[in-house]
Amino acid sequence: MSEPLLHGRQVFGNDPALYDEARPPYPAAVFTALRAYMPVAGARVFEIGAGTGKATVALLRDKPAHLTAVEPDARLACLLAQRTEAAGATCEIIVEPWEKALLGPASYDLGVAATSFHWLPQVDALGRVHQALRPGGVWAMWWTVFGDPDYPDAFHQRATSLFKGLQTSPSWERGQRPFGLDVAARVADLQDAGFENVQSEIVRWTIDMDAVGVQSLAATFSNVIRATPERRRVLLDALARLVDDAFGGSVRRHFVSPLYLARKPAR
Repeated sequence: MSEPLLHGRQVFGNDPALYDEARPPYPAAVFTALRAYMPVAGARVFEIGAGTGKATVALLRDKPAHLTAVEPDARLACLLAQRTEAAGATCEIIVEPWEKALLGPASYDLGVAATSFHWLPQVDALGRVHQALRPGGVWAMWWTVFGDPDYPDAFHQRATSLFKGLQTSPSWERGQRPFGLDVAARVADLQDAGFENVQSEIVRWTIDMDAVGVQSLAATFSNVIRATPERRRVLLDALARLVDDAFGGSVRRHFVSPLYLARKPAR
């Protein structure tokens, strides 16, 4: 794995509580589409990059037969364990990167990754996904893109320049289409990995945020975490001022969740 990918995905555990509180839940439409393609109830499920359990807890509500959450950061995994325990559900947690996680071959009905798969080398990672799924098993991956490039909200348009000069993230390389919204590339990756019946769906949604919410969310972005403390402070303060001074203390953000579903051939 390249050094930027390896280093970048290690920063989210610096403040697990902030990450858990600031990141919004995934829209219900994502799970509705997943259930329509593959019922979660009674399935053996694995999740890659579970973080603090934003998707994990929602999946556990559907009562899978077993859920294995793979999370490489022990700090996030600790909070993940607390969240699943509080939900009254049993979840096996493997504190390893996906590249090293030992899952039995052809032993899962469903695999998922929520806003995490862009941190992995696609060919190798999808190959391991394919291997872990039973014949006919389903792979689902989705993201939350914090700013809809096709329908940008007014705050997004005003705030974009404030992030100039920061390191880029593989989730949204500067000047490129967001990783999750590059539908042609994501579909091609899945087909090249041997999946069939590939479907994609774009879920658009809005959320109202105050200055504190905007600051807190931005503070969980990998490029902001990796900035110098002074650069980070200046950016977060500027975001708060923009919300309060230009938008009266509240902004309506346009977010988008691209979802991909695919099936491993039955034979």
